[in-house]
Amino acid sequence: MAHLQLSAVAGGRPAAAGGRADEMEDVALLDSYDEEMGLPPPGGAAAEEEQGAAAEAHVRVTGMTCSACTSAVEAAVSARPGVRRVAVSLLQNRAHVVFDPALAKVEDIIEAIEDAGFEAEIIPDSAVSQPKSQKTLSAQFRIGGMTCANCVNSVEGILKKLPGVKGAVVALATSLGEVEYVPSAISKDEIVQAIEDAGFEAAFLQSSEQDKILLGLNGLQTERDVEVLHDILKKMDGLRKFDVNTVLSEVEIVFDPEAVGLRSIVDTIEVGSNGRLKAHVQNPYTRGASNDAQEASKMLNLLRSSLFLSIPVFFIRMVCPSIPFLSTLLSMHCGPFLMGDLLKWILVSIVQFVVGKRFYVAAYRALRHGSTNMDVLVVLGTTASYVYSVCALLYGAFTGYQPPVYFETSAMIITFVLLGKYLEVLAKGKTSDAIKKLVELVPSTALLVLKDKEGKHVGEREIDALLVQPGDVLKVLPGSKVPADGVVVWGTSHVNESMITGESAPIPKEVSSAVIGGTINLHGILHIQATKVGSGTVLSQIISLVETAQMSKAPIQKFADYVASIFVPIVITLSIVTFSVWFMCGWLGAYPNSWVAENGNCFVFSLMFAISVVVIACPCALGLATPTAVMVATGIGANHGVLVKGGDALERAQNVNYVVFDKTGTLTQGKAVVTTAKVFSGMDLGDFLTLAASAEASSEHPLAKAVLDYAFHFHFFGKIPSSKDGIEQRKDEVLSQWLLEAEDFSAVPGKGVQCSINGKHVLVGNRTLISENGVTVPPEAESFLVDLESNAKTGILLAYDGDFVGLMGITDPLKREAAVVVEGLKKLGVHPVMLTGDNWRTAQAVAKEVGIEDVRAEVMPAGKADVVRSLQKDGSIVAMVGDGINDSPALAAADVGMAIGGGTDIAIEAADYVLVRNNLEDVITAIDLSRKTFSRIRWNYFFAMAYNVVAIPVAAGALFPFTGLQMPPWLAGACMAFSSVSVVCSSLLLRRYRKPRLTTVLQITVE
Repeated sequence: MAHLQLSAVAGGRPAAAGGRADEMEDVALLDSYDEEMGLPPPGGAAAEEEQGAAAEAHVRVTGMTCSACTSAVEAAVSARPGVRRVAVSLLQNRAHVVFDPALAKVEDIIEAIEDAGFEAEIIPDSAVSQPKSQKTLSAQFRIGGMTCANCVNSVEGILKKLPGVKGAVVALATSLGEVEYVPSAISKDEIVQAIEDAGFEAAFLQSSEQDKILLGLNGLQTERDVEVLHDILKKMDGLRKFDVNTVLSEVEIVFDPEAVGLRSIVDTIEVGSNGRLKAHVQNPYTRGASNDAQEASKMLNLLRSSLFLSIPVFFIRMVCPSIPFLSTLLSMHCGPFLMGDLLKWILVSIVQFVVGKRFYVAAYRALRHGSTNMDVLVVLGTTASYVYSVCALLYGAFTGYQPPVYFETSAMIITFVLLGKYLEVLAKGKTSDAIKKLVELVPSTALLVLKDKEGKHVGEREIDALLVQPGDVLKVLPGSKVPADGVVVWGTSHVNESMITGESAPIPKEVSSAVIGGTINLHGILHIQATKVGSGTVLSQIISLVETAQMSKAPIQKFADYVASIFVPIVITLSIVTFSVWFMCGWLGAYPNSWVAENGNCFVFSLMFAISVVVIACPCALGLATPTAVMVATGIGANHGVLVKGGDALERAQNVNYVVFDKTGTLTQGKAVVTTAKVFSGMDLGDFLTLAASAEASSEHPLAKAVLDYAFHFHFFGKIPSSKDGIEQRKDEVLSQWLLEAEDFSAVPGKGVQCSINGKHVLVGNRTLISENGVTVPPEAESFLVDLESNAKTGILLAYDGDFVGLMGITDPLKREAAVVVEGLKKLGVHPVMLTGDNWRTAQAVAKEVGIEDVRAEVMPAGKADVVRSLQKDGSIVAMVGDGINDSPALAAADVGMAIGGGTDIAIEAADYVLVRNNLEDVITAIDLSRKTFSRIRWNYFFAMAYNVVAIPVAAGALFPFTGLQMPPWLAGACMAFSSVSVVCSSLLLRRYRKPRLTTVLQITVE
């Protein structure tokens, strides 16, 4: 049964989003990034919605050898009705297909790929997919205790008021209720609790959600075992469908994750079979690595067989004539044939048609669909040599004249091509080392803390880490890895997060601290509660992001794909021309007979040149030049905390002319604090702060949070606990007691907030908001405000009932590396620009501190995209660095969008790069990595093109009249085999990439 995951595919970058920035935890880095973001549809999200839901299929494709193969697969799948987008990766041997499930089935995709001449296999998920952030589910609940229509209305009213519930319908006759809800906002258990709190009985039955999982089975040996497994699964609640594969000892299960957990399925199978059957989750990365290893092993076995048969052929031709005994033995006749020729014929026939069968099959498949690839060239060259040798042998047997035979040529060509392919498989495997290292960060097991109904600790149990479920409490020992993303509920320690964020210093962790799966606990014991598991963890989404980037194609690769599509026909034409020219010249006597072998003729002489031309040409090197470099670069970027969403973004970043920085949270630390507050009326300072905090309490802007914290500490300083948890608990308790009720609250983007308190209009914001509402700012307040702004502080003004009351000065400290990074960009030839909604004086003061001359201030969120577009008018490439919701329009408009640090989900989705660390140095790393990568790609193309431009004329005999240099076909085969290996090895040199040191960029000598 094929794996298929239905989902609404996010399309392109989000549309301009207004609103205000929100401070986010670093761990929320990739919360809503989906795999499909790597393949934006042409029409964007709106167009995708019009087309309806889309299904995704990830397919493992076997048999691709060059870019012509990927083009053939893409063309074959795209031709199927209902298929929307196809991306094929040669290096990963994978295809990512987005299609309309109403028009196409996954079986159609498999059939299309197989019809194109390749093997296809659906790649199943390893773990339960997390619900998307705004996904809506429909769930059924059994509701007991209802006796009349009033009860029904009461339950429906309660359900509809719950946050996250979109709709609810309750039927009295069946005692059932159907609730439509957003699982990210409310859980099924909270819905049950709400119904029970209203005095009714409630139980969850099922939901519209479904997930698919592939489980491996140990102990599935007999028909009786299969029957037992069927009985267990049929009785299990929440299972929709299952398919048992007895050959592979696997079972694929479609289930409702809201009704039954993955661990429950595994445990039920083991308990129900009395321990005879043990189920475990199949990890797709392990399966992929196993397939890669099998491919390498298969290629090695073919190479060994070919060597075993080809060495005797080479020995008979080159060595035996010099050894009298062997020469006499091989010169004996066996019927009409010489013993030596007969042995060579037998051995080479096995090499040609048994070992070399894969080349014939691949060539046939390609030609059947009107495409050509390297296999066609190998088959043409070796078959021509083999057929000529057989004909020559038969001719000699019946005429007595012994023309030369070249059996060793076809055998040696196949051997060298297999050697090259084997080395290529090994080299290509190293290009994905980054993903392998990320996958290895995930521990294989986790310690589950068992608790009784009262929440008391009653024991521990070691489980498969893939079976961890949200809400599980896990014990993390010193030196062990954190199994999933979560929150510390007990204990203190330090955690090494360098493998995820690149931060070298250990991070202290205490109760309520967030932890990332895959990081290492250094000292104390921690109990963590899992919040994100499976594909929802930061590590899984980083892996997904890197995989998606490696699936994408850089625009520069289009040239290589075009050349590869016409390469083979051109080479075959050149081979025919080579043969014709040499043969005609020989027939007309244009060159001396001494050039031809003693017992040869001009036909054989010309044929060897033609075969060399066919065999030496290599389209693979061109096809591998870009994807291998992009694959290595994206992996290296991930290791340095720079996540690239695709080859196109990597290509654009190398030519960046402008880098536009958002100020708040990007150049600054995003930790605004109030430094001063002054009242210019008769109001008490405490009342002024209470008024300001009450108005700002409903805002999510960082400046609002700063005002609220300042007011809280002003009123309760010395009256709160010292611990972090105590402060938060105390704050929650007293906020509702000292804050005034704000009505008719509204945020004015880029200006501030307004509301009504005690029936009077309150304005809190910048001078624009105040002046637009007709409030006069007194001269002394204006003078005080100018002084604040000149010192890089932001002024927040407050008006109450139409009268100006006072103002506060807020500062957001600059990041320590900001000025050095700006100077570094200038040294790289990039022009830095600062973009902010803040006032001009504050903006210019901040810009002066970091060394930016080009400042754009008082820009509304929607206007930020206009600034980016204005810089693009002269054809300049613009990069935008931001972190907030109000940066997403500019990130989407920029040629290269970079979301930094703990940026919001919308900003991350709009960006092309995600800088995991909250460090501006990674902006330089991103640009430098792009430049180094495409410098390497250009060298790859130079090597690939230069090789073919030089090698083909040499093989055609262009130098023979002057130097007597003739390249035998077997040597041409060796050259061809090693050309693609050399390109892959060239790309692997990127693994030596080191982040640029700012001292080097700035050309500073440190004493």
